Amino acid sequence: METRSTRPPRSPQPPGPPRWVAMFHNASSASWRPAAESPDRTPVLYAIGEMTQVGRARGEEAAVELWGPGENGEWARFDPAPSASSASSASSASSASTVPSASAGVAPGAGHARHVERMEDRRHQVIMAGLSKAGLYDLAEEDVAAVRTLVDHVDEATLRRIAHWMAVAGGPVE
Repeated sequence: METRSTRPPRSPQPPGPPRWVAMFHNASSASWRPAAESPDRTPVLYAIGEMTQVGRARGEEAAVELWGPGENGEWARFDPAPSASSASSASSASSASTVPSASAGVAPGAGHARHVERMEDRRHQVIMAGLSKAGLYDLAEEDVAAVRTLVDHVDEATLRRIAHWMAVAGGPVE
């Protein structure tokens, strides 16, 4: 019996100079397209999470590859899952692929610290998006300190609710 892989072929290298790029596979056209680009990795990882969530809500299976600048400044493929365990990096190291993993060479316990940092970044983005929708773009030092306090002490679900209130408050009056 013949078995077929449902995994799409590997994405092509993005055009242009190395930067962080998320490549998403479009199953209907069997092609890869760049979906998020940035000189920094964090916004691209955030976009991957959001786009994957939207795709799955539509019933689509997301296939994504993360490209970025490698150790020598050339293009390199990375693992888009920031919570990749050392077991997955060990299995990828044993394969014939020479693709560097985002978690390669990380000390034990550093994955947890990276996860905590990522969650703080997400909470920060949530509250900043709410402030933007409320029309507050230029924050004073005490505003930045207040945002940091919220991020440090309030869970993400509560911050999302606060951001929703700010978005409604900043919206048009009916």
